[in-house]
Amino acid sequence: MRQRKPKATQNAPATYDWRTTDQDEIARRVIRAQEAGFRIVNTDPRHPVHSTFQVHSGADRRYGVEVRNAATREVFCTCVDFRVNGLGTCKHCEAVWIHLQRRQRTALGSARKQGSQRIEVLPDWVRQTLRIAWAGSGSSRVPGSLRRWFGEDGLLRSNLDPESIVPRLRSLALGSLPDLRVSQEIDSWLERRAREVERRDLRHLYELKVQSGEWPIQETRVPLFPYQREGMLHLAFTERALLADEMGLGKTIQAIAACALLNRLGKAQRVLVVTPASLKAEWEEQIRRFTSLDCHLVYGGRHKRVAFLRSFVEQALRPTSEVPAPAKPFFVVMNYEQVIPDISEINDLLRPDVVILDEAQRIKNWNTRTALTIKRLRSRYAFVLTGTPIENRIDELRSLVDFLDPAILGPLFRFNRDFYEFDERGRPVAYKNLPGLHERVRPILLRRRKAEVETELPPRTDRQLLVPMSEAQKKAYGSYEGEVVKLVQIAQRRPLTEKEQESMQIHLGMMRMTCDTTFILDPGDRTCPKLEELARILEECRDNGAQVIVFSEWERMLQLVRDWCLQQGIRHAWHTGSVPQKARRAEINAFKSDPECLVFLTTDAGATGLNLQNASVVVNCDLPWNPAKLEQRIARAWRKNQTRPVTVIHLISENTIEHRMLTTLATKRALAESVLDKPGSVERIEFGSGRQAMIDRVRSLVGSPATHGSTGSPGSGTTRLPDPLDAEKQQICQLFERDPATTLARFAATRLGPAVVSCSERRRPADGSSTLYFIVERDASGFRTQLESLRGEFCARMGDGHATFDARLPAVEVIDRQTQETIERLIASGLLLRADPTERALSLSGEPAPIPLTAEETERCQAGHSRAQHALRRACVLGEAGFDPECHASLVETCLHLAGALAILHRLPEPASLKDAFTAPHESMWRDSAPILRNLLAETLPGWRPVAKALNQAMPDVAPLRT
Repeated sequence: MRQRKPKATQNAPATYDWRTTDQDEIARRVIRAQEAGFRIVNTDPRHPVHSTFQVHSGADRRYGVEVRNAATREVFCTCVDFRVNGLGTCKHCEAVWIHLQRRQRTALGSARKQGSQRIEVLPDWVRQTLRIAWAGSGSSRVPGSLRRWFGEDGLLRSNLDPESIVPRLRSLALGSLPDLRVSQEIDSWLERRAREVERRDLRHLYELKVQSGEWPIQETRVPLFPYQREGMLHLAFTERALLADEMGLGKTIQAIAACALLNRLGKAQRVLVVTPASLKAEWEEQIRRFTSLDCHLVYGGRHKRVAFLRSFVEQALRPTSEVPAPAKPFFVVMNYEQVIPDISEINDLLRPDVVILDEAQRIKNWNTRTALTIKRLRSRYAFVLTGTPIENRIDELRSLVDFLDPAILGPLFRFNRDFYEFDERGRPVAYKNLPGLHERVRPILLRRRKAEVETELPPRTDRQLLVPMSEAQKKAYGSYEGEVVKLVQIAQRRPLTEKEQESMQIHLGMMRMTCDTTFILDPGDRTCPKLEELARILEECRDNGAQVIVFSEWERMLQLVRDWCLQQGIRHAWHTGSVPQKARRAEINAFKSDPECLVFLTTDAGATGLNLQNASVVVNCDLPWNPAKLEQRIARAWRKNQTRPVTVIHLISENTIEHRMLTTLATKRALAESVLDKPGSVERIEFGSGRQAMIDRVRSLVGSPATHGSTGSPGSGTTRLPDPLDAEKQQICQLFERDPATTLARFAATRLGPAVVSCSERRRPADGSSTLYFIVERDASGFRTQLESLRGEFCARMGDGHATFDARLPAVEVIDRQTQETIERLIASGLLLRADPTERALSLSGEPAPIPLTAEETERCQAGHSRAQHALRRACVLGEAGFDPECHASLVETCLHLAGALAILHRLPEPASLKDAFTAPHESMWRDSAPILRNLLAETLPGWRPVAKALNQAMPDVAPLRT
């Protein structure tokens, strides 16, 4: 009987509040049940309440709901939500309760009082067997007809196979024992159990046949590296798995090999590869190179695609007496845009055994049409391939895992509870329990980094070239920046409207475009200082015979580079979204096969999946918003089979949003590393939320209101405060360049204290490597663990380029004092010979090694500096307009914010007032910044005596400010 749609009687929790309780979530499902209008049928009328109900939805889907105990509301449903939400209910269960309350109220009341008289046969997920359960108040003894199968404890006897017993139990329930019910839950339990056993047996069979020589150890024409073979086995025998190797390690090859292995085992006859359109030809090339299996790339309109998919069914129905049709391809390659309209035909006609999602970050946003559609694909095996499972937020990882198995991370509300912290309004402010998140996904996740498996990968050098903007750029940039700052000021007073938010995003984008060239927005102005810098790079590469990949997010920027190449007679390839899919392949082949084709010009259409190891220089004309996309670009050249050192050059417009994006990129990189690469290194990451957090993030990327005259013009530099973070990073780098071993030793000594007795460095001339030997009083193994952790912490805190630091740091070894004395006595007695490596003692005193800031401290320091910069520019405007008291207040705010940033850097308490900022213990931290600040103010506010006098009194130890 179909339910009516009554008016909802319960209120759902607020949509903006992420802190939902179980009661809130159940209330939401009650409301959905009331609004859905399900048709509900009792499949066993002998039991009006404790029965199994079929719930029919409007989409012609059916779900089975078992009512096990009306008194305790114990139920079971076959839907995915019931399986993963942990609530013990779902909208289908709630619909059944509503139905019983309306149609079987008397029977429901009686059932609640008397309980169920049924005997339930259920799966025991913990002990991996079947059990009998009694929900009602009747006897709990095993009926005589079931004692041959179940013991007195209600568990299936250990010598019996559940799969053979279940059909006999169901026959008994239909005949002589009508109160017996064999749960529908057993079906999914048996299927899961059978698959686990089969995977284990298949792996054992594979290993036996490989060891005996009956099967080859390689499943591809080209031998796999050991780590790639490990990836092949992970995919094939995990069944639904996530391969998140860093870009350039051959995820495509590993997936192809896994499919070939499943084909050999008889478990895969048809594979669907879903990939970005620009990579379809790349997949075809890799499949033909590594295997003899057939491949078909799907092109054309929907009518043509459906006809192709229908041919798979027609082939299966073809009479055996007729001439056999041509064999259908093993690999079918489609792009994401094709799968969305063809999803039903793929499931019903193609019926793939394996689905491969390449560059799977395309489904990272769980509520997009692409993600929701892709997750409807049905197949036993599923491989998710991405080098960037986390680009911006941990929700992206959840969306990928949800495609493989929704039960691993559960529904969104439980995921939020487990891994987010909330403010008083229920909005997320920080990530938490990141090691726990890694542990949840560990069984299905395999991730290797280049540093771990690519010992022969050539070195990579990163260079950041700061390019000053032209006057035309500064003028245009300043106008866009001014609009953003106006919106930020509005947002501090009230929430922005949707139109205002859209305007802010547009103007932020226009600021980034202008950093490249005004030509992107103004076709009449081809001003581009970056092109001049890029021309020098390309001329040098032409002289050296090096091929170059040039990336830009905007095609108009690349047009300027193309025009320059044409003027200079330099051959180039053009690979952008405007180039047809088939024509892109020709451009790629021209660049790869022709040494005279010097330059590969591409937008982010070429940032994923392409193998361009013939290039040894990568130039980024602009920076993407997240570090994952940046690494994707670089990995086109710095990847497997690269034989030459790779140089990466970032062209950054000086004192602009590009310059400030470097800090944002470092923070996002730390998030991904804490979950994927270094689990346990970071437990919590604060990121802020809500309107104020959004304002702070935008303010950190832009300047403040454009002021009149030269003092306020964006990019003029006359109101730029010294950045304390720059000074700290420069100090660490200088110490590190002089002596990496001593820097690490002193860093460790500052953290471990007097427990470290001494330290020495021993070098091996053969390979130039070295090891630090720490002598401690006792517990050498415990200190060894701490020192390895500190070594990793030192590198992680360095932010951008920390991999370079890690590669240059020596290894660490620890022995206790007693062991050291024993070794020295044995050497002295001649029982041991001293090794040849060069040894030097390291002094742990003297100039201390600075401790780099954590990501949180860096963010706070940068925020303080940004607020100081904003207050200083406001003081400029007020001072020039004659508002002396207001200008003085803004100047005091400038000094206080800058003092707070310096205090964080020097690990001092943040001063509460300007007086505190210039008295002990804070006066020493102004040593380098005070003269710069005072001279800066002299240029900014010339002749404004009250300010000069106040600062002269506050900072008497440096040269006075002119008044």
